[in-house]
Amino acid sequence: MATLWLFIIFGAIIALFWTSRQAAEAAKEHAQHQTEKLQVQLISVACEKRRLGILRNGKPGIKSQFTFEFSSDGESVYQGTLHLENSRLVKTDIPPHRIA
Repeated sequence: MATLWLFIIFGAIIALFWTSRQAAEAAKEHAQHQTEKLQVQLISVACEKRRLGILRNGKPGIKSQFTFEFSSDGESVYQGTLHLENSRLVKTDIPPHRIA
């Protein structure tokens, strides 16, 4: 019986890791899309928050908040925020920035 519980726990850990990696890859793609749309340079993407919760569709999942840094003129650095539910973009916060 203990072996079964170990397999279940191990499987849950692997599934959680896999889902969080998918969210990180999706955040990078969403950040690249946002910077291409704004015609700025993407510098980095980092995970700020990650938690389990109930998503907008009523199912359990991972809610993540990623910060991405970008530059519009090569000297200034600005930080935007991406809010994801699993790998789906829910909201984007982009600060005012200089247009080169």
